[in-house]
Amino acid sequence: MNPLLLTDGYKLGHKEQYPLGTTKVYSNWTPRKSRVAGIDHVVFFGLQYFIKEYLIKQFDSGFFLQPKETVTAEYKKYVDNYLGLDYDIKHIEDLHDLGYLPIEIKALPEGTEVPIRVPMFTVVNTKPEFFWLTNYLETLLSSIIWQPCTSATIAKRYRKILTQYALETDKENLEFVTWQGHDFSMRGMSGTESSILSGMGHALAFSGSDTLPVAKAYETFYNTDVTKELVIGSVNATEHSVMCAGSKEDEIGTFKRLLNTYPKGILSVVSDTWDLWKVLTEYLPELKKEILDRDGKLVIRPDSGDPVDIICGCEHENPIISKGVIELLWDEFGGTINEQGYKVLNPKIGAIYGDSITIERAIQICEHLKKKGFASTNVVLGIGSFTYQYNTRDTFGFAMKATYVEVNGEGREIFKDPITDDGTKKSAKGLINLYQKNGQITLKDQVSQEEESKGLLQTVFIDGKLIVDDNLTQIRKRLIN
Repeated sequence: MNPLLLTDGYKLGHKEQYPLGTTKVYSNWTPRKSRVAGIDHVVFFGLQYFIKEYLIKQFDSGFFLQPKETVTAEYKKYVDNYLGLDYDIKHIEDLHDLGYLPIEIKALPEGTEVPIRVPMFTVVNTKPEFFWLTNYLETLLSSIIWQPCTSATIAKRYRKILTQYALETDKENLEFVTWQGHDFSMRGMSGTESSILSGMGHALAFSGSDTLPVAKAYETFYNTDVTKELVIGSVNATEHSVMCAGSKEDEIGTFKRLLNTYPKGILSVVSDTWDLWKVLTEYLPELKKEILDRDGKLVIRPDSGDPVDIICGCEHENPIISKGVIELLWDEFGGTINEQGYKVLNPKIGAIYGDSITIERAIQICEHLKKKGFASTNVVLGIGSFTYQYNTRDTFGFAMKATYVEVNGEGREIFKDPITDDGTKKSAKGLINLYQKNGQITLKDQVSQEEESKGLLQTVFIDGKLIVDDNLTQIRKRLIN
């Protein structure tokens, strides 16, 4: 598709609506509000994907490299019939003649945590006649960028929680945390691009992921090589169809067959197809020798019920249910008590829970395990679309707003501050500069052209060319550190 069609329809008339003589529009992208408890900084991520995929690849293939008459006539057809008028496409023809996007984007390094209400990047036109293009791109940019930023931010929150509890209950096993949050979200996302963008955000904080295309996407857009570094990884794992095919009557036989099929490595077996408690108290004891003799770990995966109660136990008349998965595994397979005094399961056995995990439930699971004397690292959490799809652009209030224009050679500091709003939608004013103050990225607006040219924002794209080509390793370092 011609990427110029990837916009809100109301953008089509804005070229004529700006003051006569407008030659520059300068905008910024900012998270304005957090609607997630405990989060007051947002991870900046996904711009390089947007630049490579859309501003370069799709604008080239869908517009600049297409015959001018064909691509502009197509654009005019849709816009004429959409607006019900004879739309003047001279500015579109002029852009095609130019052959590239006359836009400059200045941004913070990806992976940076940015305080709420501090811009992440700016966009401005580089040629006066294309002043209209800056905010014409807002819709496309917004529809792509908000999700990787949001998922990366939420993944970082999970990472902080799991790291905190690992430090408190199993500090010798901190490296395991990178595998403790596992992306199960792909099937529940709004589309394949959504799942990839969100999955890439998750993979900044964790290595565990079932969103396989993330590996290819990181090679394509972020200069990694899956043969030389760990991008994402997973293990052999069953699904309910496998267990059902083996029959309810011979579920233990299915377990035996799987243990024989995979004599080494980690094997994850979904165990609540019928009776999780029978698996834990009857089948696993019978298979104990095979499990302990095996060169690897068997991971039990329940996927239904309240995650906190299933993993940690709860008040219940049935003493088995009251113990929960981790304690039942400890009763049968034992383990060790680490230097901090917490129980760590035998390395031959483990657990993962992959349904309806939230930040709040992750905290509850870790806290309940700690209170029972178990290390938080005894369980892996499958983080799915219940976490990553229940978000919108408004989760962190993302918006791209113009704060400076030039009209007839005169600079104008502009801003938005609705009297009916609570302050969330108030924008910066004029040109901006970002700088470090007491280790915090800080915004200063209404700066001079000279001051705007300095500071933390660096040119990453200008006039059709990518200037900064970052890599996954560096972005992960910024995020984790």
